[in-house]
Amino acid sequence: MTINDSLIVVIVAAAIYYGTPLVFAALGEILAERSGVINLGVEGMMLLGAVGASWVAATFDGPAGIVLPIALVVAMLFAAAGAAIHAVLTITLRVNQIISGLALTIFAGIAGVSSYLAGIWKLGQGPVPNQFDRVDLFGLSDAPVVGPILFNQTGLTYLSWLAVIAVSVYLFRTRLGLHLRAVGESPQTADSVGVGVARTRYVHVLIGGAFAGIAGACFSLSIVPQWVNGMTSGQGWIALALVIFGFWRPDLMLVGAYLFGGLSSLRFTLQARGIDISSAVLDAVPYVMTVVVLVLVSNSPARRRLGAPAALGRPYEREER
Repeated sequence: MTINDSLIVVIVAAAIYYGTPLVFAALGEILAERSGVINLGVEGMMLLGAVGASWVAATFDGPAGIVLPIALVVAMLFAAAGAAIHAVLTITLRVNQIISGLALTIFAGIAGVSSYLAGIWKLGQGPVPNQFDRVDLFGLSDAPVVGPILFNQTGLTYLSWLAVIAVSVYLFRTRLGLHLRAVGESPQTADSVGVGVARTRYVHVLIGGAFAGIAGACFSLSIVPQWVNGMTSGQGWIALALVIFGFWRPDLMLVGAYLFGGLSSLRFTLQARGIDISSAVLDAVPYVMTVVVLVLVSNSPARRRLGAPAALGRPYEREER
């Protein structure tokens, strides 16, 4: 057995693979929450993205290099449409953000639109013909240790790394990012200096939805890869916890995503090695950790210490001048 077949290397490589959808989903939620809007509909938006991507991949003829980018765009549009509903309800109509997000997950989730569309389009009858395979990047997939970990992932993983860099630069190195953070901290102050609060929130909730759509596509085009009702299996809730886990920062969130990705993949990795551990226990671990994280930061002082935007979850109504 080579070093690349060792248990630790396999676990780390699997952590990155299974953590990729969490990276996209959490990135989108970071952008939405940085604007002051909580969107608990991440799970539902991921399923919308998954069904849209699965439909394109199963229906469109052509080379994967053309079909897969189209599938990603459609996934983003489907999920962004769900995010738009949440945006209208919470930003314009000022509905409670928690209620709206939960309603979005129910509306779009396993008992809702995504499953209905999958039934109409007759998805799930077999693997999609176009899917994201692992890439032997620079021919280094067999390099000791780093080969399977860094150079033998799918294109979606490499895209997620670029997205983390782009969002980090945007948030902390650009004027628009400064405006976004200002809206999340004090919408009144941002409004007083000419920053459009409603516009900023709308844009970033929609972008957050688009990221969740890519996260859903990771399942239907790579991890599964075919349509299965409820295929995201609660990963959207883990993504919500990751935002807090990473202190609303993309770089720290990336570490958490791979930690949870490793926990999510542990059952498959150990079973493949013939290690007999209760699958129920292993499946429960990432969700137990999610609950622990959410409980620890459930009070307002804890959120502030961790760096949560001050106006998070608060609707903004512009005062008449």
